[in-house]
Amino acid sequence: MVWTLRKKILVGYGIGLALMVLAVAWAFVSLRNLGQASDEILSENYKSILAAENMIDAIERQDSATLLVMLGYHEEGLKQYRKNESQFLQWLGRAKDNITIEGEDKIVATIDTGYSSYLVNFSELRQVHQADQQEAAVFYHETVLPSFESVRDACIRLREINSETMFEASARARHVAGRGIWSVATISAAALAIAVGFSLLLSNLITRPLRQIMQAVQEVAEGNYDVEVSTGSSDEFGHLGREFSAMVRKLKSYRDLDLGRILAEKGKSEAVIGSIDDGIVVVDAEFKVTDVNRAATQALGIDPADAQERHFLEVVKSEELFNYVKEAAQSGQPPQVGEGKDIFTVQEGEAQRHYQFSVAPVHAKGGSMVGVVLVLRDVTKLKEVDRLKSEFVMTASHELRTPLTSMGMSVDLVLESAMGKLNEKERELLSAAQEDLQRLKALVNDLLDLSKIEAGKMEMEFDRVAVATLFEKATAVLKTQAGEQSVELASDLEGELPDVKADANKITWVLTNLISNALRYTDSGGHIRICAQRVGPHVHISVSDDGGGIPYEAQSRIFEKFVQVPGRSDAKGSGLGLALCKEIVRAHRGTIWVDSVPGEGSTFTFTLPVAD
Repeated sequence: MVWTLRKKILVGYGIGLALMVLAVAWAFVSLRNLGQASDEILSENYKSILAAENMIDAIERQDSATLLVMLGYHEEGLKQYRKNESQFLQWLGRAKDNITIEGEDKIVATIDTGYSSYLVNFSELRQVHQADQQEAAVFYHETVLPSFESVRDACIRLREINSETMFEASARARHVAGRGIWSVATISAAALAIAVGFSLLLSNLITRPLRQIMQAVQEVAEGNYDVEVSTGSSDEFGHLGREFSAMVRKLKSYRDLDLGRILAEKGKSEAVIGSIDDGIVVVDAEFKVTDVNRAATQALGIDPADAQERHFLEVVKSEELFNYVKEAAQSGQPPQVGEGKDIFTVQEGEAQRHYQFSVAPVHAKGGSMVGVVLVLRDVTKLKEVDRLKSEFVMTASHELRTPLTSMGMSVDLVLESAMGKLNEKERELLSAAQEDLQRLKALVNDLLDLSKIEAGKMEMEFDRVAVATLFEKATAVLKTQAGEQSVELASDLEGELPDVKADANKITWVLTNLISNALRYTDSGGHIRICAQRVGPHVHISVSDDGGGIPYEAQSRIFEKFVQVPGRSDAKGSGLGLALCKEIVRAHRGTIWVDSVPGEGSTFTFTLPVAD
């Protein structure tokens, strides 16, 4: 017969189960014997003891009732006497039905006879008491009391004989319990020893071929394919050993066949990475650099040979970039990089080079994460162009301010001094020119403010500011305009808000601009609500309206320069207001965003840090 692994396990577990069943069966027998001994105590003695106790209690109460009759409480004493007489006879009947001990029948008979005499004596006492109370007392002491004591003593003897028998039965039960404990312990110990022996034997039969296979697996993992597994058995492990040996031989042939192909593919990937103009750094799951191209080594100022197999921080030396790489490795998704924070700056002497970076995880075909790729794109020229553009806008705006002021003064002077000499058409043209000059001056001022903020030249006067103060200043400016347009302007502060760290004038300007935009796009009868709530270390301030909303395609560009919401021909503006709001909020280390559903209104929200 072939002993398969399944048969070996079934035989081993079967023996253990049989021994367990044997121990449980013997324990059941012992417990049953102990239970029978306990039942014997309860059924044979406890009922008789209970009957004796209740008879003693009943006859003592009858004796008390007899004394009540003698003292003159005839009705009360007789009522108590008859009640306990019924109780006594009831328990006497139970004692007669539970005679189980030798001599117990004689004691019960004595109680029965004595109690009958006691009842007769009580009847005679009542008659004597009616004739002569003095003689009744003598009769009680000479006749009734001895009869009561005789019955009570017999009941006590009944209780004691059953108690002694119960103690003897209890001793027998303890003996049965002790014998059962020792027998169960002996059988259980023997069963445990046999089960342990079989378990050790079975585990050795199972683990010995497993150890051989594990040793062979370690050899293969170290690159040694010249291994053979011979378990010497005909069970499943023997079959597994033979199949494993065949697999190792095939792996060896595949390795010899594919090694050249793998090297060729590796050369191709290195050539592709090296030919890309952007800097590329590839790290594995342990954050060691596995590949880096020439553009990356030039950007980081390192030797390609020194970068291989070194930790990312040793090569790049940027804690910020390492945190993004680590986040991508742990989440399996590209990290969320804040707007304007995806620039990595490298100092080259007195000059600086700027690189826009992106981080992406690399997944295998099975979905497992095998590494992370860091891409560095040189944006130094773009940053320089952006700087020049900002400087040009600032210079041009500054140069335009003076002639615009002169032209405005000239138009104002003409309107004031020659108003009566102008016809209607000329007055309309001058008024239009005056309005356009005001718009141009506002546009130039906005451009100057935006350029200063972008260049970091606008001074911010940070201080502790109460949110309620910001709301009061902003609503005071536009409450009249809202009333004229029949638009409800309300504010809401959720709970007790902490002070924020902000430039009160700048943030008031942001709130005023957002409320003004809401008024511009909200029809008569609409509602505008500004509210604030604390979320972690920031306070979120929002301006909501129930106007026409913002089209989805325009929401992603709403904070860019010169972008206006389409759909309202009467809405005039330079398109710089929201761009300025964004830069001011960013200067406060906050963020601003919009939530809008076309046709249902918009909500602009920005954050401010809580003051320390």
